[in-house]
Amino acid sequence: MRYVYTCSEPPSFKGHGISGHEFGPLKQNADIYYIDSQKGHDTFIISRKIFRTYYVLSGSGYFIINGERLPVTRGVLVEVPPKTEYSYSGKMTLLCLAVPRWFKGNDRSTRLNFDVVDEDLFSNISVSSRWERLLTMQIVGKSPLNAFLRVNRWIWHQIPSGMHRVAPVISYGRGLHFLVRRQPGRQQFPDTFFLRNRPALETILRLTDSKKSGEKLKIAVLGCSTGAEVYSIAWKLRSAKPDLSLSIQAIDISPAAVDIARKGVYPLVTAELTNKSIFERLSGAEMAELFDQTDDSMSIKTWLKEGITWRVGSATSAAEIDRLGPQDLVVANNFLCHMDSASAESCLRNIVRAVRPDGYLFATGVDLEIRTRIARELSWRPLENSLEEIHEGDPSVRNAWPWHYSGLEPIDKRRRNWKLRYAQFFQLTRDCEMKPSTTRGHADQAYASLPVV
Repeated sequence: MRYVYTCSEPPSFKGHGISGHEFGPLKQNADIYYIDSQKGHDTFIISRKIFRTYYVLSGSGYFIINGERLPVTRGVLVEVPPKTEYSYSGKMTLLCLAVPRWFKGNDRSTRLNFDVVDEDLFSNISVSSRWERLLTMQIVGKSPLNAFLRVNRWIWHQIPSGMHRVAPVISYGRGLHFLVRRQPGRQQFPDTFFLRNRPALETILRLTDSKKSGEKLKIAVLGCSTGAEVYSIAWKLRSAKPDLSLSIQAIDISPAAVDIARKGVYPLVTAELTNKSIFERLSGAEMAELFDQTDDSMSIKTWLKEGITWRVGSATSAAEIDRLGPQDLVVANNFLCHMDSASAESCLRNIVRAVRPDGYLFATGVDLEIRTRIARELSWRPLENSLEEIHEGDPSVRNAWPWHYSGLEPIDKRRRNWKLRYAQFFQLTRDCEMKPSTTRGHADQAYASLPVV
């Protein structure tokens, strides 16, 4: 009878963030595994019948079990019963006992573990084989992908608009948007509007309720473009709370845009640097409150310019964010979408350093996979009040989906933690801790993974 077992050689399984060895096969109906976790398990899984127990031999990380994040370190024992969604992340060595022994069909992968799977890997998974060839091939100098998208755009527009929020159509649109986002040609655009998202402005006003008369409110607007968003915020706050001491630092990478914003003078027909009217969402009464009119232009009223500092700078610069100092509210809207995924993630992580403890971040126009993953990792608290109204509040980005990379997908409440995904305002609590990132954006979908641990 055999009494002593050694680890399998070579490793009996390998994943995208782990590798491991099996002891046995044992005579009892159980499996024991020695797991080397470099980053963690690549998916969240649910077991039908197997009860798993993990013992941390060395290192540290965390398990997420039924949505609860549980830090672990050397000497900690973790029990995961059947029918419970879980995954784990971190650099650690684990000993796992699985009872009964693993069998085919026991484990179901539910979603990717965003701390483990990077964008390049996801691209390989999602667009492998014929899809990968379709995305890259050229026929007589032309891309079949463009033809594919043209056909599907025609199909999309044959679907009644009222059906665009039906679950199967949302899934169809999400697949199209995935392909659109992988086309080249991203660039920064100065397009903007006054009072662009009214529910968002109402939320900003509500966030000042705790401020007393004369107390200072510090706001940073990054990617301020030609100033419409900055002046909209100033108008909303100064109109409702004239006794508030408002300080706004407005930054954009474009010297031309900052120069226009600083002057606060806008042509009546179309805005400079764009071919659109910057006033198209304003009523006549609002125009009169915001501007002084000349023959061919509108000038921001002097009282709205007070307390605003304009400068040229990049939100990707750590020095620029350090220069801002702690802010009550940081606004980062509609410019991260113009960056590639790695740059957008790095920039967003840089930006949040400017938010004071328990301060707020208003971030739109960023890949939802990237923002959701960072929000989950850093324990941001989404503001649920008016979440759906804010999501629908800017028709220019909602109507652009799925045919422009900056388009915003409709809310899909079937998603787990959909409020975290679709919120645009977040409170960054004192417990939020910045961490280095080794992962990038990818879609929230399940795929086949390791059969055992």
